[in-house]
Amino acid sequence: MTDQGTTESGKADPEPDPAAGVPEWNPPTRMRAEVADRPRHKVDLKALFGLASGGWAWTTAAKAAIAMGTSFTVAALLFGPPAGALAALGSMTVLYEKNTPYAYRAVALAVVGLGFVASVAVGSLASLNPWAAAVAIGAVAGIATWLCQALRADKPGPLFFVMVCAISTIAPGGIAAVPLHAGVAALGAAVGWAVSMAGAPVRSRHPENRALADAFRKLAELLRAVGTPDLDHVQHEASLAVAEAWRLVLLGQTRGYRDTAQAARMRALLRWVSDIHLAATDVSLARRTPLPEEAAAFADDLAVAVGKPERCPDPARLDPLRKGLRPRSLESRLYSRLSRTAQAARKPTHADESRGLELYDQRRPSLGDALRSSLSRDSLVRPTALRMGISVAVAGLLALALGFDRFYWVSISATSVLQAGNVVLTVNRSAQRALGTLIGVVLGAGILMLHPPLAAVIVCAALFQGLTQLVVARNFFYASILMTPMALLTASIAAPYPVEALAESRVVDTVLGAVVGMAGALLLWRRASASRLPQVIIEVLDRTRASVLAVLDPDTRLTPERRYVLRRDLRAALISLRAVYDSAIGDVPRADTTQPLWPVVVATQRAGYLALSTLALEDPPTASQITLQRLDLAFTELMAAMRERRTPRLGALPRLVDYPRINMELRVLSSSMRTAVAEDERAAALEQERRAQREQRRAREEADADL
Repeated sequence: MTDQGTTESGKADPEPDPAAGVPEWNPPTRMRAEVADRPRHKVDLKALFGLASGGWAWTTAAKAAIAMGTSFTVAALLFGPPAGALAALGSMTVLYEKNTPYAYRAVALAVVGLGFVASVAVGSLASLNPWAAAVAIGAVAGIATWLCQALRADKPGPLFFVMVCAISTIAPGGIAAVPLHAGVAALGAAVGWAVSMAGAPVRSRHPENRALADAFRKLAELLRAVGTPDLDHVQHEASLAVAEAWRLVLLGQTRGYRDTAQAARMRALLRWVSDIHLAATDVSLARRTPLPEEAAAFADDLAVAVGKPERCPDPARLDPLRKGLRPRSLESRLYSRLSRTAQAARKPTHADESRGLELYDQRRPSLGDALRSSLSRDSLVRPTALRMGISVAVAGLLALALGFDRFYWVSISATSVLQAGNVVLTVNRSAQRALGTLIGVVLGAGILMLHPPLAAVIVCAALFQGLTQLVVARNFFYASILMTPMALLTASIAAPYPVEALAESRVVDTVLGAVVGMAGALLLWRRASASRLPQVIIEVLDRTRASVLAVLDPDTRLTPERRYVLRRDLRAALISLRAVYDSAIGDVPRADTTQPLWPVVVATQRAGYLALSTLALEDPPTASQITLQRLDLAFTELMAAMRERRTPRLGALPRLVDYPRINMELRVLSSSMRTAVAEDERAAALEQERRAQREQRRAREEADADL
């Protein structure tokens, strides 16, 4: 092993980089990027009423309004107004799988439509007994939550399955009308399917292009975040975007298309965006000062070039950035990746099927594996689905016990607030739902008091639904204001009711549903994420170990397929780690024990990303078998210490001259774990002291009472 700054040690991996001539691996040794502030979930005015970052969902809003208006009108004309309300809800298939390729979306939306039909059938069959109906709605909520999360269905998740089931419990007709209700729901689902698929004839590859473009934009944000305190957060968002691009491009590789030159270009750009992400990761973790703005602007222009090759940026724009850089520096390597990506993106097709353009994965993941994995002991899907099903069922039963006529609204409200995730977010969402409903009821009741004709009701309901989808991603409070009039108008058509009583019951039912949803989040599996976090850290360390050892082992050749599998699994584990931590810090009361783990999470993530970077090398520097054994023991000790929540007894790490920053992050990880354990011990000591003081006070009070 030789010093990295003086000796060539490897070339660019042809798997992510089919072209040759890329600068070599040369990481600096004594630089560590500043750790970002840990994420925080709060219940405050900004969380309740502030707008989240991002754009407005104009396309989704337009599709939702068109689908609801069309299905409502057609079903009302064919089967009557009550059936129109049910069809309008069935058309909300348009809100699912909004970003997936059209070939996959066609099948997925058909399955969603069948789920709506099944939910309507269950609700109609249970409508004869309100108590059975409440339990049925809860069962639909739990099963829909399980399937949506296990199969990675886009939002809005189980909400509309619950809504169509709930509305079908009050639709007139009884058991005899079950086929009619199911057929009406199928009609609405078909309309939603058609609206969602309307872009396929003219923009057949738009979803994949958009996913790749979004990945380039997130990489531009990552380049701007270099040397800033927000680096770790932006790194995670960039990883999410790159992983989503991989998923959607894989889904779009249909038979007959994957052998075309256009598909080859898509795969080449996918490899490039992944490769640039790893190069940017190397730079971001080793550099303490910002990069020139031109690098990020270049990545933004590459996002435009994904769908419009004629607007590809000129690689010569990066030449001024390379002046004064060593040829093997990390920055030079990054700029080289950006330049070569521009050369590939400027061509509308890609004829080179050389090594590196293959995708070593199935187009669709195994359905059985996904369902089995979601039911495993370590999965968060199972407790989430159980929490949803039990809470929604209890909400309906409690409403019936209290004499509420429209118990199903309580169930719908509980479903809505429980979709937030952890306890803190559920409290925020409950407050937003209750306050938004108070305002929305005034709007809806005002419209109903005007006794509008059916056509006006349909137009208003469609308009409010579109506006709801426009703002729901930015703030749920404003979405609740707009959603409530739509629900009132739809419910008044499905089952006519006096306006004043309808508005009053809507407010009371929503508040009760929000309270039950909060209670469910507080009482049922509230520690699931916090309890899962240490195991997720261990999984990331295990995959990092496997990747590093595979690269360093001189006796084993790392095949392209094996390299791909290691990168895929490690990136998925890294994304899962951050998602679990974000959820765990909102768990109450375990958030106090989760917060000290933030430096551990950051060090684990950085070690994982550095391992990903080593997998981007062909003929990387190897190590001796003794070094491999010592490194394996170091990872094993770190994992055991995390499992047992104790201070790691790491000792001296093997000296990895060619990968010094991996050593650095492992040392930081050991130190962070030691600090977290110390804080746990202090917290336990304080809790024991408080418990002893309480016991002393209780004993003193009992003694005083005896006197």
